[in-house]
Amino acid sequence: MWQFFKYFFASILGTIVGFFVFALLGIIIMAASSSSSSDVVKIDENTILKLDLNQIIEENAPNDDSNPFKGLGNYSPFGSEPDKVGIVQVKDALKRAAADSKIKGIYLVANYPMVGYAQAEEIRNALINFKKSGKFIYSYGEVFSEKGYYLSSVSDKIYLNPAGGMDFNGLSIEYTFFKGALDKLDIKPFIFKVGDFKSAVEPFIRDNMSDASRAQTVALTNSINDHVMNQIALSRNLQVSDIKKVADELGAYKPEGALKSKLITNVGYYDEFEAEMKKSVKIKVTDKLEFVGLSKYLDAESVLPFNDSENRVAVLVASGEIVSGKNSDGQIASEDFIKDLKKLREDKKVKAIVLRIDSPGGSALASDIMWREIQLTRTVKPVIASMGDYAASGGYYMAMGTDAIVAQPTTITGSIGIFGMLFNAEGFLKNKVGITHDAVQTNAHSTFPSVTHEMSDFEKDFLQRSVEKGYETFTSKAAQGRKMKLDQLKSIASGRVWSGIEAKTNGLVDALGGVDDAVKLAAQKANLKDADYRVKFYPAPKDFFTKFLDKKSEETEAKILEAQFGTMAPYVMKFKKLQSQQGIMAKMPFDMEIK
Repeated sequence: MWQFFKYFFASILGTIVGFFVFALLGIIIMAASSSSSSDVVKIDENTILKLDLNQIIEENAPNDDSNPFKGLGNYSPFGSEPDKVGIVQVKDALKRAAADSKIKGIYLVANYPMVGYAQAEEIRNALINFKKSGKFIYSYGEVFSEKGYYLSSVSDKIYLNPAGGMDFNGLSIEYTFFKGALDKLDIKPFIFKVGDFKSAVEPFIRDNMSDASRAQTVALTNSINDHVMNQIALSRNLQVSDIKKVADELGAYKPEGALKSKLITNVGYYDEFEAEMKKSVKIKVTDKLEFVGLSKYLDAESVLPFNDSENRVAVLVASGEIVSGKNSDGQIASEDFIKDLKKLREDKKVKAIVLRIDSPGGSALASDIMWREIQLTRTVKPVIASMGDYAASGGYYMAMGTDAIVAQPTTITGSIGIFGMLFNAEGFLKNKVGITHDAVQTNAHSTFPSVTHEMSDFEKDFLQRSVEKGYETFTSKAAQGRKMKLDQLKSIASGRVWSGIEAKTNGLVDALGGVDDAVKLAAQKANLKDADYRVKFYPAPKDFFTKFLDKKSEETEAKILEAQFGTMAPYVMKFKKLQSQQGIMAKMPFDMEIK
């Protein structure tokens, strides 16, 4: 009995202490937020906007000032986490800086940004627009990654450290295959698919790419690489054939080669780069440069005129893998998406909607449910799709239901197809672990589907027919949305992925461009004039405290798994993710990353 009361009162005490800790932290956060919001940032003359893109780049991110402990690193009471920057915030700052007489230029830090090519294109085009103001953009790097250089290539001056280097050797896509591991573990996958190019299942049944998968990957990679090389050549006033030769020969790997090939303007140390900037803002070598970072600049008073129009063009950001239910970080959940879209549909101030889609797909059911909600919204107001890095399979399922589709040249899209995947772990459980199963059932297929025994031919045929029916639904709705004949649509479907350029040619998208282009198109369809609407992004990015609570929830789940499974916990978490992909999926082939 004494033990019971001891643990009871200990738990009560722990709860009370926890409450006061959270209350204290809440007070600290509110005080810090109040302090930061009351301090008006003043911009001095001859200031340079320092744009640091060596971070995780998201579509829409909260201002850094929402984290009162930013900069403390591991000394923060919440621990350290990677910095993030929003494309929305970067573009806003660039527009303001172009019109701000106190901002003389930009110091661009883009050595290894964590971003896809389509999203990089959004920022790159905004930098090009900034240059129309006549102000400079200077870049300095000890090293440049491929994407880092792509962003930096718009700069007037590009400095590379004498001991540094450049990753300029073309693009690649590499896939990981799990068939050998599944064979060793005695786990048998059941695969159901339609189309030669629906290769999302290949990692589980092959140890290399099929001919069809290789063909589409080669075409996709070359299309994106050609666009990137063309844009670099245009910015650096070079010939595409010359810079492709540099990539083939690793000619820009060392600073001297990068300079000789004219991909950079200078080889020099930071002090030399700093002297160049001082010269450009016309201050003495002994004077100090005035910099302002992105978050601080966004807290300063904007020089742009305030638009007080009641009309809105809403941009609804849908980013991540498609799932049913409620949102988690990195997912598009059908339940939350429908709730957000319905609010915008019923909001009389919102005259048009842009769906900003960045998704490789996911659940076929969730994709279809969201497609239906988009159809309902189209009957009330215009809906335009704007594609990010990916809008493939389930991502394309969402886009095809809109009034028009806008994609970046480097967007990965298409992948019109579905597949089903189940795993039979009977051999693994019996032969590797020593676990067996036995069951009774009231009907012929009461245990269907199961991971503990082989499926019958009838059950396999049933699933295959379900996948084929889903494919007919997908292609029929895609043909309807694109105003194509079904045979024509199917000729470019079969699960094949396309670049934005290819998709524009074959009719899967209407125009090439970014979010701003999609917004203009949405406004036109709503009969809105340029100055007669404002753009607002939804949902609002999570503030620091909300993200902290989400993170703690995820950490709690991880600790529970670690307590249960020990060193096997990471593999259990991966298996849980794999389980979520069982059933019928509308997902692009592989987890594709262009390097």
